[in-house]
Amino acid sequence: MSGIKICGVGHYAPPKLMTNADLEKIVDTSDEWITSRTGIKTRHHCETETHSDMCREAAKMALRKAGVKPEEIGVCIVATLSSDFLAPSAACLVQRDLGLRNDTVCFDLNGACSGFLFAIHTMECMLAASPRKYGLVLGAEMLSRFINWEDRSTCVLFGDAAGAAVVEWSEDYESIHALLGCEGDSEMLGVTGAGHKDLPQIFMQGQSVFKFAVTAVPWCIDEVLKRNGKTVDDVDFFVFHQANTRIIDLAVKKYHIPEEKYYKNISKYGNTSAASIPMVLSELSELGKIGSGSHIMMVGFGGGRTWGAALAEFK
Repeated sequence: MSGIKICGVGHYAPPKLMTNADLEKIVDTSDEWITSRTGIKTRHHCETETHSDMCREAAKMALRKAGVKPEEIGVCIVATLSSDFLAPSAACLVQRDLGLRNDTVCFDLNGACSGFLFAIHTMECMLAASPRKYGLVLGAEMLSRFINWEDRSTCVLFGDAAGAAVVEWSEDYESIHALLGCEGDSEMLGVTGAGHKDLPQIFMQGQSVFKFAVTAVPWCIDEVLKRNGKTVDDVDFFVFHQANTRIIDLAVKKYHIPEEKYYKNISKYGNTSAASIPMVLSELSELGKIGSGSHIMMVGFGGGRTWGAALAEFK
């Protein structure tokens, strides 16, 4: 037996709010249309802040909540597709800004909206071989830099934010039993990059994303529970990727999850991709809804038809 527990969490969102009313002035849409289809009311967009600024603030909060010093961190992973540079990595800049030791393993990981789950599983594996058993896992996105303001189906969805978790590895802890995968799709959802003549932009086939998500989310939950010999009743809180309130509502209805065991913050932040799951964890911790001994089911899906789930415990 060996695995990780979550010791502390943090989050950061830039102060600038982009409301549905603001979007009505830019593109042919309405508050009613956006709210009824997505559940989003506002989203945060960077002005002077950088991606690295958001990472630093979320990480500082997580370290403070965990009571862990920067020099105790052995590995730092940032899940992102929107960092300030192709190189150096966002994780390298976190190492610089927080004063992590220079032998800390630091790198970025792109799993799109499932990225935090990919990163926390990778962290569990790497800490097993690290001389220092604390790790810093971030999900951070500055998606406003990729928005196509002429595409009303996507420009209303995405926000900027960062979430962070400090985890500890021990031979005495259970594994998070992460279930991860992808179906290798390049058309459903993503951001254009090398090989495209235009600037990077978000693209999405909304109906395809919805159909994929409402199948992937329950499958992931079922598989993780089955592999762990657990039931829905054994989970203290369900943390869903915040992409669309209707997707979350369908999962809640299917599993008869009571209101006190799940949380939605998409109305405030929109879809923050890799940041959404740690953002929820941090807000739940601040609200006192989760804490020491809480068992959390985290479920995500995203571009590339990535998907994942993990069952983690708070220390």
